[in-house]
Amino acid sequence: ADYILGKNPKSMSYLVGFGATFPTHLHHRDASIESIKTMPDPVGCVEGFESWFKRNESDPNLLAGALVGGPDRNDSFMDERWNHEQTEPTTYSAAPLVGLFAKLNSVFKNS
Repeated sequence: ADYILGKNPKSMSYLVGFGATFPTHLHHRDASIESIKTMPDPVGCVEGFESWFKRNESDPNLLAGALVGGPDRNDSFMDERWNHEQTEPTTYSAAPLVGLFAKLNSVFKNS
């Protein structure tokens, strides 16, 4: 858990929104395209790819609590939208962390 939350060679949290440094270019449509509240016109698939996916700017929407794939076996991490292996948040990568936090909560909740 410490590694995921930032105690690693990059000093980066791989849990979006946690700590001072976390991924800001997620491979996720909801993160990388403006909210319908600020841009009510629909964004088609091609427009989403051409106008939003290729942008260098950070994501306009924060997916707080999303866990990305993380670094490779050499602790290298490229925070780039196209890098789906490392920047895509998934439920299967988050599930073990949820289990760990649930166990820690049950062990330490009265201390």
